[in-house]
Amino acid sequence: MNSINNLRKNSPEDLMNAGAPEGERSRSKKGFGAVFILLLLILILQVGDLFFLVKTFPKIDENKWQAVFLNNDQVYFGNLKEVTKEYVALENIFYLRASQALQQGGGAVPDLSLVKLGSELHGPEDMMYVPRSAIIFWENLKDNSQVVQSIKNFLSQNGE
Repeated sequence: MNSINNLRKNSPEDLMNAGAPEGERSRSKKGFGAVFILLLLILILQVGDLFFLVKTFPKIDENKWQAVFLNNDQVYFGNLKEVTKEYVALENIFYLRASQALQQGGGAVPDLSLVKLGSELHGPEDMMYVPRSAIIFWENLKDNSQVVQSIKNFLSQNGE
């Protein structure tokens, strides 16, 4: 009867190691502790990685338009939204299209026009996910900038 009561007081680990020598029992507990510490360390690194992500990408002013400069010499204008570890979401997207207009004297001067994303042949949606590694920098645009004024004019003319 006494041995049954002893079994009830023991933990499952003790029951599994009941026939093992004393040295193996302590190694089993040390192994469990090491695994627990390793899992805890991984969890801390994951949370720290999320904290680092938030700290490394500046806060986005959602009331302003942004210009996003990419490493392929393209610039997109729109509203930055989501920021993840790998991507940044941009919506309400516009970009500059250059066409060459000939002037007297033979010199070509680029004629720039602002284009709303979505009218292209492939018909993209008005949301773009840009890899963070492709972004050189981004900046908020002033309300009185020519780009923002052109965007506002386009939106008011098209009922958006």
